[in-house]
Amino acid sequence: MGTLAAIPISMIFNRFAAGAPFPFALLLAGLTIGAINLSTKAAKLLKQKDPQVIVIDEVIGFVIANYLAPARLAPLILSFLLFRFFDIAKIFPAARLEKLPGGTGIVLDDVMAGVYAFVVVQSALHWELI
Repeated sequence: MGTLAAIPISMIFNRFAAGAPFPFALLLAGLTIGAINLSTKAAKLLKQKDPQVIVIDEVIGFVIANYLAPARLAPLILSFLLFRFFDIAKIFPAARLEKLPGGTGIVLDDVMAGVYAFVVVQSALHWELI
């Protein structure tokens, strides 16, 4: 559900980032740090390692996966599918990142999935495959 909720957030974020990609990449890094802090506090409050109710990690991961993609259906679907795939597959080093303590582990495995998906989506866009 977190990934679905991230779609409109990502579309809005991309609309502004298109004009200034570097500052928005820095903003995304800052939001990631904030997500780690919030996830750490929520996990402690709920007394769980990775509570299912925390979805900010999915939002950050998908925003990264779809970063700078044009507002078209094909890149959006590809970003979504690839992010979900990489999030589930936990390809190295995502599985190790997930084991980090607190919000760091909660968020960084999704960030890694987002980075993997971003690389594939941007490559597909570059080679005009989508």
